Amino acid sequence: VQLVESGGGLVQAGGSRRLSCAASGFNLDYYAIGWFRQAPGKEREGVSCVNFGDNGDGRTYYAASVKGRFTISSDNAGNTVYLQMNSLKPEDTALYSCALGPIATMAPDDYVFWGQGTQVTVSS
Repeated sequence: VQLVESGGGLVQAGGSRRLSCAASGFNLDYYAIGWFRQAPGKEREGVSCVNFGDNGDGRTYYAASVKGRFTISSDNAGNTVYLQMNSLKPEDTALYSCALGPIATMAPDDYVFWGQGTQVTVSS
């Protein structure tokens, strides 16, 4: 089981970035994927999540701070989950990680497997 994030980097405020979470070793159809972020000195917070499992309907969820700016999606094969981030703000600067769990929630403790994270830095 492996989750690998990519796509982080330095971007100016107002810009966009697309993060990828490549999943291997399991079938996403039975699980949920969440995107989380952690800024220095702050707790990890949920950004967005999506249910792929039998009890899920593909519904997506977003934190209030990113709703309308970020979009979670997956490729047709269902092996990669994306986080499209638009209208980025300096306060979006953080280490972004994806995680796999049984159901989509914004609680980090509900997720079992984690990627290593990818850093996003938004300059003002």
